[in-house]
Amino acid sequence: MKALAATWRFHQTGLEPWEPPFIFVLWHSRFLPLLALHKRKGIVVLISRHRDGAYLADVAESWGYRPVRGSTQRGGEVGLLGIVRALQEGAIVAVTPDGPRGPRERVKPGAIAAAQHAGVPIVAVGTQTQSAWYLQSWDRMSIPKPFAAIDVRYAPPVHIGPGEDGLGQGIAALERNLHAVNGTSP
Repeated sequence: MKALAATWRFHQTGLEPWEPPFIFVLWHSRFLPLLALHKRKGIVVLISRHRDGAYLADVAESWGYRPVRGSTQRGGEVGLLGIVRALQEGAIVAVTPDGPRGPRERVKPGAIAAAQHAGVPIVAVGTQTQSAWYLQSWDRMSIPKPFAAIDVRYAPPVHIGPGEDGLGQGIAALERNLHAVNGTSP
């Protein structure tokens, strides 16, 4: 993975010097290039307690990320509490709101609830790659081919309002932003 990622060429648009704490959200199918791009920045990543998550946690740690284990399926409360604590300590957190098992490209409320609780903004980030392999997995995981040019786009921060209305509006806004930065349609 590291050897492949070392060949990728990145072009970023919309990136601002946002002041931590905040949450990056990205589709599960697009996390590999973003993991390579943002390495060694001490970002806290929420990773599933599922068997597959152990491999990803090892890769993430070797690239300087701080994994928090938990998901909607296993240890969700522990994962949510871990990212809220990290945000309260001033960290940048990254979450795939459609992971670990879908539904594909549908925002679930965990990251939005964490941002609401911690009072931090959320930034949608996406990738577009002309040359990639797509796995036959639930999310159609995208793996850029060697020497691929990867366009990385960041949406403006979304601030989550209070209560259930704020949560619902946040989910809708982030889903729109994620589709926009990834060049996909809902």
